[in-house]
Amino acid sequence: MKIEYNNLYTHFVMVTEKRQKIISLQHRERIEKYITGIVNNNNCKMYAIYANPEHVHYLISRSPAICEEHIATVIANSSARFINENKLCQGEFTWQQSASAFSVSKKDIDLICQYILNQPEHHRTKTFEEEYNEFLHEYQKTLKPK
Repeated sequence: MKIEYNNLYTHFVMVTEKRQKIISLQHRERIEKYITGIVNNNNCKMYAIYANPEHVHYLISRSPAICEEHIATVIANSSARFINENKLCQGEFTWQQSASAFSVSKKDIDLICQYILNQPEHHRTKTFEEEYNEFLHEYQKTLKPK
């Protein structure tokens, strides 16, 4: 059956292997633009992206024909190859073998975009591990029945 309209928004978090801080500020925008191109070329739309030294947040809308695992795998494999071919970090670049994907309500898109784009300020007071644990806790709290 053809889906005429979809409202599928997903916030992804991908982490470098062993949480190594190897995405440099110098190459951050180039990596973000490349990932955005991958998203666009896979019938999805990028809303916000920010590459931190050891992790990347991005919010996309996606076609119902593509699942979260598939697009995350395509992005991880393609971006790692791009980073390595262009020597955008020292040594071989790899992502962890898993990522996180959180569904986002249409009414929360602006809030999540602000959260993603405000990463530098956010990480002045919190480490990635603190941020991620709080994020998981808050997300799980919203899933509990009232």
